[in-house]
Amino acid sequence: MRTVSTQLESYVAGSWFRGTDGGEPVLDAVTGDEVTRVSSHGLDFAALVTHAREVGGPAVRQLTFHERATLLKELALHLGGLKDDFYAVSLRTGATRRDSMVDIDGGIGTLFSYASKGKRELPNDTIVLDGAAEPLGKGGTFLGQHLYTSRPGVAVQINAFNFPVWGMLEKLAPAFLAGLPSIVKPGSQTAYLTETVVRQIIASGILPAGSLQLVCGSAGTLLDELGEQDSVAFTGSAHTAAILREHPAVLHRGVRLGVEADSLNCSILGPDVTAADPEFDLFVKGVVTEMTVKAGQKCTAIRRVIVPEPIADAVVDAIGARLSRITVGDPADQSVRMGALASLGQRDEVRKAIEALRTSAEIVYGDPAHVDVVGADAERGAFLSPVLLRARPGAAEPHEVEPFGPVSTVLTYGSVDGSVQEAVELAARGKGSLVASLVTHDAQVAREVARGLAPWHGRLLILDRDDAAESTGHGSPLPMLVHGGPGRAGGGEELGGIRAVLHHMQRTAVQGSPDMLTAITGRWTTGSRRVLDGVHPFRKSLAELRIGDTIETASRTVTLDDIDHFAEFTGDTFYAHTDPEAAAANPFFGGIVAHGYLVVSLAAGLFVDPDPGPVLANFGVDHLRFLTPVKAGDTIRVSLTVKQLTPRSSADYGEVRWDATVTNQDDEQVATYDVLTLVAKDRR
Repeated sequence: MRTVSTQLESYVAGSWFRGTDGGEPVLDAVTGDEVTRVSSHGLDFAALVTHAREVGGPAVRQLTFHERATLLKELALHLGGLKDDFYAVSLRTGATRRDSMVDIDGGIGTLFSYASKGKRELPNDTIVLDGAAEPLGKGGTFLGQHLYTSRPGVAVQINAFNFPVWGMLEKLAPAFLAGLPSIVKPGSQTAYLTETVVRQIIASGILPAGSLQLVCGSAGTLLDELGEQDSVAFTGSAHTAAILREHPAVLHRGVRLGVEADSLNCSILGPDVTAADPEFDLFVKGVVTEMTVKAGQKCTAIRRVIVPEPIADAVVDAIGARLSRITVGDPADQSVRMGALASLGQRDEVRKAIEALRTSAEIVYGDPAHVDVVGADAERGAFLSPVLLRARPGAAEPHEVEPFGPVSTVLTYGSVDGSVQEAVELAARGKGSLVASLVTHDAQVAREVARGLAPWHGRLLILDRDDAAESTGHGSPLPMLVHGGPGRAGGGEELGGIRAVLHHMQRTAVQGSPDMLTAITGRWTTGSRRVLDGVHPFRKSLAELRIGDTIETASRTVTLDDIDHFAEFTGDTFYAHTDPEAAAANPFFGGIVAHGYLVVSLAAGLFVDPDPGPVLANFGVDHLRFLTPVKAGDTIRVSLTVKQLTPRSSADYGEVRWDATVTNQDDEQVATYDVLTLVAKDRR
């Protein structure tokens, strides 16, 4: 097993720092032995933040989104090669191998996901455009454009103890893509695993200097050093979140605070499900999984099990039978399916929560005071039996008390008419949660319940026999989806996909002329200057192309024979193209018109240069709109302009977005669209 240093160190301003007071002991969750000590006493928090602002921030922001994404992928590959070391340390947190996979592999997978999305969904630039330009005047000379830019600030993350790796990496990845340096403050009970991973990240030299710093121990005066360009992402208790919301930096200096707090998540069994249905087994398996993975220490775990009254006994029996097969003990033992809680103090807290729940519920499985364990001492280690309770009608405690451990409470609904509305109302009594799941094979039930649950939850899982094989489960946040929830859950939804990147950036409305917006955004704006230099743009390599390079084509007259041939050749014999009488009666056309796709095809024939050259392929068309019908005898021509250039860092070609405008003999716009091509970086 990999050893941990006798006292954890923080990484500050390019150096490792050890607290000056000897620190507080951190115990092995399994054996109760001291693993290390932790302290931030004597740490210079002002220097920490200054280093992030003056060294880390500029280093990250000078990179494009694609360059940042490349580094995230490199980091993911590097950490993936060290997983065995991380797994060994993770055992001391009480985590089984499955638990460690959720935390360690999940965190590394999140890096991969953001690396991929950064390359695919963000430009190879430092600015992100938000929507199209907005005309602000009749003449087209005054426009507005929303855009996102990086803030010259710091992203502080204050993490809970339950996910020492994933909790850090899920916040680091979008902040880094957004151009922000991160300061990580992990939960002290498991900070030794976070420190192990950070040491490897720093030693690798993959991330720019100053882009990642670590605080082991108290956050001290860290928030006092923050200002209007900084943000804090907090995961933990609602009590601590309330304290942070009252901090002067948040109240008076504009520090942005994102909160993921207590969450009384629920899983609902649909009234259509019987004990013989596959959905019944899926439901029971899901509840037991969420009770036992990470010993129930997950912000997304199922705390409330909401089932129809007629089937409640069968559900309780089935959950109990499955729990009886869960072995608890030393996670290093391969027969163990559930390890220890993170600390003895955490076990005490869960026991208190169980006692509070017993005010209105009875225990139907497990004993909070006793558990048989494999390969360990049940009292020295922070072990606890899975505990299932069944609430009495009208119970309030299950909607108010969160036992952050292997504990769930069964509640019933629809005892008279099987209505799902009561289930929705029970779920809403949690006052906002991260996730809810509904297990049903009835589409109407799914629609009704989903519409009722959506305002109260950040994520909904609808599970049945059709999606079960691919489902990642109730409690698995995914990096491409929102992770956050309303109300009690904290009110945030800042994590998940590119929205998590943009959350860290500043959205600004920029107003100006088309030429000014083109210069600022790096993307050609309608009305901006076009460059006609006599060289067909398709003859230019990516290195030679410039925003605004344009070709104005010759004209082409569309004939009735063209329309007839296209209809016969493609099989598109819609009446507007083939039936003069019916077409004349159409209020939009008033007669035979050319197919829209015929117009686009003829337009390509006008602007394409046929010889081999830098243009390698056409890979799509965006935003195609047909604006004016083209009739036999009309003449069309095309203006094709370089709109955006996106080099691919890992290939010898890049993407070129072209603005295509097709007009008729009266200079009316017939069609507008973006053409997407792959172009070699250099002449071939």
